[in-house]
Amino acid sequence: QVQLVESGGGLVQPGGSLRLSCAASGNIFSINVMGWYRQAPGKERELVAAVTTDGRTKYSDSVKGRFTISRDNAKNTVYLQMNSLKPEDTAVYYCNTGALLLITPGAYWGQGTQVTVSS
Repeated sequence: QVQLVESGGGLVQPGGSLRLSCAASGNIFSINVMGWYRQAPGKERELVAAVTTDGRTKYSDSVKGRFTISRDNAKNTVYLQMNSLKPEDTAVYYCNTGALLLITPGAYWGQGTQVTVSS
């Protein structure tokens, strides 16, 4: 089992920035890809960004150029730097790991952290 603990969500004005963090613990040998997904009310959960242990990344088209995913393998932690936030970025953001591919989610999810972009 892998436990994921997220932090860093909150309320921010349009154009502002937030940084999300997610720390993994437990059976860390199950960790390859680490990623962030989000789910807005009434919508399906979608990939935001993901990163492999060797630094390859994938981003949703809607966040390219605004969000940056990174990870610290020594700390088993993944980060999501979100800049130029828009109201449509409002969602619950979930950390995910356990996948072997960038395009599919793994078996382990965090509890989610709310990001609200509003003036």
